[in-house]
Amino acid sequence: MAAVVFGLASVLALASCSSGQEAVGPDSGEAARTDGAISLTYLQKQGDQEYFVGEAAGAKAKADELGIELKVVNLGNDANKTVSEAQSAISQKSNGLIVVVPDPAVGPQVAQIAKDAKVALLTSDDQICTTGPDPSSCPADALVPRIGFSGAQMGGEVGKRAAAEFRKAGWNPAETRTISAWKQDVTVCTDRVKAAKDAFAAGAGSSVRNIDVPTDNSPTGAQDKIAATVTANPGVKHWVVWGCNDENVQGGVTALENAGFKADDVIGVGLGAYLACKNWSSGKPSGMKAALFINGKDVGALAVQTMYDKLKNGKAFPKEAFAPTTMVDASTWKSAGVTCG
Repeated sequence: MAAVVFGLASVLALASCSSGQEAVGPDSGEAARTDGAISLTYLQKQGDQEYFVGEAAGAKAKADELGIELKVVNLGNDANKTVSEAQSAISQKSNGLIVVVPDPAVGPQVAQIAKDAKVALLTSDDQICTTGPDPSSCPADALVPRIGFSGAQMGGEVGKRAAAEFRKAGWNPAETRTISAWKQDVTVCTDRVKAAKDAFAAGAGSSVRNIDVPTDNSPTGAQDKIAATVTANPGVKHWVVWGCNDENVQGGVTALENAGFKADDVIGVGLGAYLACKNWSSGKPSGMKAALFINGKDVGALAVQTMYDKLKNGKAFPKEAFAPTTMVDASTWKSAGVTCG
């Protein structure tokens, strides 16, 4: 698999060819081209999370390179703040909005605000729909253009690695359960988890019962829910855990450790690597066996470049553009360039 650290040429190439789809989008052609200085606002959920910190850094670096004024706003988990900050950005004459929503239900309102003001709108990471609260049931032409990662590709890599670890462990399938943990109203999370399930089923060589665990995508939230799941399944001797992000898997690994399971009885495959690496940096045995490294810096840079191309050159947004990923573990995370905060 290709290494995550790509040069500028690779990042720019992703903007034009990575999705393999024609450029479309509900606001294509509506936002005016800008001949003068460009001002952008990047609205991020969970802006203090390691991944989003990296995403903001990548966006700022690209904005500095292109001579763009960029303001990054941390929305936390406040969906209402998404709307108020979008309105504030427009009142401050931002030419474009890049948004990672805490809740996709605010998508139609944010899209309408941008459309009414003739301001370009782009999402990163999570999808939003212009016509309804649920992107999973949204017509394709009503999805706002998105920069991020391929949920199917990422989940597939996680599931394949989990299956390989399961085969290597030689566990009895009847004594094993897999846990899929994610915030179930986030479309990209569902895409990742479904792909992980399918890839694991295809690669495990035997049938293992899966348990879906709804979480809030935070480590503590996942830990609490997975701890309850473990208590409700006292006969299980071995656990395989994956989820939407590192937070879910870290929460699961911690819950299992607290329940008395040894590292050899747990297979966690994270998604992000920014929390998984903390397990490996200690040098102690861990149930976190691997993680898919997703570099937020690449996404932030690609989102700003894509917005610049739209506003300065009139280049239509791609429907989706994807940044690269790579699988890492305790022996490879440092050489892959994972930043472990």
